Amino acid sequence: MNYKRLGRCGLKVGAISLGAGSWGTGTADEKCVREMMAQAMDMGIIYFDNAESYANGNAEVVMGKALRQLGWSRIRYVVSTKFFWGLEKGPNQKNTLNRKYLLHAIEASLKRSQLDYVDIAYCHRADPHTPIEETVWAFHNMIERGYALYWGTSEWSAQEIQTAIGIAERHSLHKPVVEQPEYNLLNRRKVESEYPRVSRESGIGLAIWSPLAGGILSGKYVEGVAPGTRAAAMAGLPEMGKSLTDRRRNSIVAQLAPVAADLDVPLAQLALAWCARNPDVSTLIIEASTPQQIVDNVKALDLVPRLTPEVFRRIDNIIGDYSESWVGGSPWHYDD
Repeated sequence: MNYKRLGRCGLKVGAISLGAGSWGTGTADEKCVREMMAQAMDMGIIYFDNAESYANGNAEVVMGKALRQLGWSRIRYVVSTKFFWGLEKGPNQKNTLNRKYLLHAIEASLKRSQLDYVDIAYCHRADPHTPIEETVWAFHNMIERGYALYWGTSEWSAQEIQTAIGIAERHSLHKPVVEQPEYNLLNRRKVESEYPRVSRESGIGLAIWSPLAGGILSGKYVEGVAPGTRAAAMAGLPEMGKSLTDRRRNSIVAQLAPVAADLDVPLAQLALAWCARNPDVSTLIIEASTPQQIVDNVKALDLVPRLTPEVFRRIDNIIGDYSESWVGGSPWHYDD
């Protein structure tokens, strides 16, 4: 495992981290989560990403139980959680980043996770109805109270992040250190065209979610939805299922398969290695349903040095002008 600082802050994370999006559900029960976390640590994965909204808080409960049973020293691992969606329907309990909600939410999260603190607390989304200054102060106070060590954002615009940084600098407050955006071969625009400046000039790290685009970049939906797959489980979420079975997206995936075959690796490993090659990326947050999937995904790091400019050109030619992704090819794709 390669370890990188999270942007310019001192905290180090592995090139691959493990996400808890399906923990505490039928696809990842307590035993499965404990086994996956143990396998992850054996592979050098030290960062476990969670959120209060995952399984309505149950993902944090399951993770907390696993950490207790595994008995690791707290210095060995990194944990994050995220706030915005809320777990209740009250006016200060849902879809907000106001001070009242945030300071209640972090206390409840720590109780569910059986932790004294989280390493990173995220804004799960931006809140257009709360002044950014109020949110910055709330996260600063969260850190000052010892509830978190760092804070960051998820799916904020570069302008919103810069505004938060500016407020923090003016008042000598703790600044956001990381942004958690979606980034993959089918969704490149924001990371490659909007974030480079805020990442390089302001030192914001990028912790990527959905590097396999929900699993579509593994190639398992090219022939349709098979029983037991994520798309099958998403029957009640039409938008997610539509995204995973979209004809054009799967056509692109099918054309990428020969590139992976020429490199003698599974398509999922090519997709992960492609993301990891971006110098602005600190870590890729993967999800898994079995320990073996974690082993297979970590192998993608061995492929990174083999991604030549020619491989990137082939990939860009296949993706073409796909609306969600194409930005004309980033310069780092073609560095020898």
